Amino acid sequence: MIYVDADACPVKSEVEKVGSRHQTRMFIVSNGGLRPSQNPLVETVIVPDGPDIADMWIADRATVGDVVITGDIPLAAKCVEAGARVLKHNGEALTQANIGNVLATRDLMADMRAADPFRQGGGKPFSKTDRSRFLDALERELRAAARETP
Repeated sequence: MIYVDADACPVKSEVEKVGSRHQTRMFIVSNGGLRPSQNPLVETVIVPDGPDIADMWIADRATVGDVVITGDIPLAAKCVEAGARVLKHNGEALTQANIGNVLATRDLMADMRAADPFRQGGGKPFSKTDRSRFLDALERELRAAARETP
């Protein structure tokens, strides 16, 4: 299965395209405001408003053989720990080997922003290269997840 942390996710249509090609069930999880897909493989899950409710819904279900799409690093860490494969929107894979460093960097940057209110930055814009890298990475992860599924 594919789980998408859909709030502010720029690659929902790409997930649906690749997931459909692999005949993989997909869960698009958000707090609302998304148009449901007509694709029978896609289930739109609307969770109640509240901090991290969508993240908890995904983390409670993701396991070995699943792919999770998220930019939320704490959610990614929980899913990696559960054995799921995790991709960020730019195609970067988060694994047991790198999730500790990614979490530490996230925490460090949050501390730096809190200490200096002028250091807010919005990061770089999502590019065509990021989209292409994501499509390639999702294809690889779905193939690898299929090999892991019992």
